[in-house]
Amino acid sequence: MKRLITFLFCIWALVPAQAAIVDTIQVYSLSMQKSIEAIIITPDSYASAKELPVVYLLHGYGGNHLDWISKVKGVEKDADQFNLIIVCPDGGASSWYWDSPVDPTSKYETFVSGELVKEIDAKYKTIKDRKGRAITGLSMGGHGALFLAFNHQDVFGACGSMSGGVDIRPFPNNWDIAKRFGTYVQYPERWEKNTVINRLNVLTPNSLAIIIDCGTDDFFYKVNEKLHQQLLYRNIPHDYITRPGSHSWSYWANAVKFQMLFMSNYFNIRKDL
Repeated sequence: MKRLITFLFCIWALVPAQAAIVDTIQVYSLSMQKSIEAIIITPDSYASAKELPVVYLLHGYGGNHLDWISKVKGVEKDADQFNLIIVCPDGGASSWYWDSPVDPTSKYETFVSGELVKEIDAKYKTIKDRKGRAITGLSMGGHGALFLAFNHQDVFGACGSMSGGVDIRPFPNNWDIAKRFGTYVQYPERWEKNTVINRLNVLTPNSLAIIIDCGTDDFFYKVNEKLHQQLLYRNIPHDYITRPGSHSWSYWANAVKFQMLFMSNYFNIRKDL
């Protein structure tokens, strides 16, 4: 028995462990005239791969490009498990991933959906088509992921949100939103036009694969529930997940696994078409 155990251990030791590679790159944004950092996670299979799908994973308010790998231990393993590339860009502490009409240094819609995607496609072995790109994120990043995907359906084929601020109007004094648009009282049309729940008119059934996840104890739960009901009313297919949980990293560490599974299923279906 001892010899058998030793033999099995030796066999296990000879099997190479999967190990995604985590890199930090800088991408120059012409629109903002500055370099922006991004985390790139490539799977263990990258060297032998011909082309791989990409999931753009956005951080929340007050965060940066390091949030996902520093606060969700093992998130890089999703790249191996689902055989895809994960890109975590720095979206600014409070950009909400808009192109701000009042702050020329905050053009993160242009950066993420245009400049960043082009740079990743140029430097990595990606599927250079919407069928190989998905975008998701948490809180501010959940809003950003849906907003960018809705506005750029030629770029992204799937999108998701975790605890997303999918309707900004109930929160006129929060999270520096007024710094991006001016106050709601001054510029109501900007707030109305740039909140996710008011962008559903650009969608047609199955134009995007959509997954939404929010905890029932989250302060964004009510706006996510309203978004879900509006999608149902418009006959827009989507996955909608709720379960006990608050606006916390413990919730998102679980939620991101469902998001990656959803995106992987989308990529596999599109690959076969």
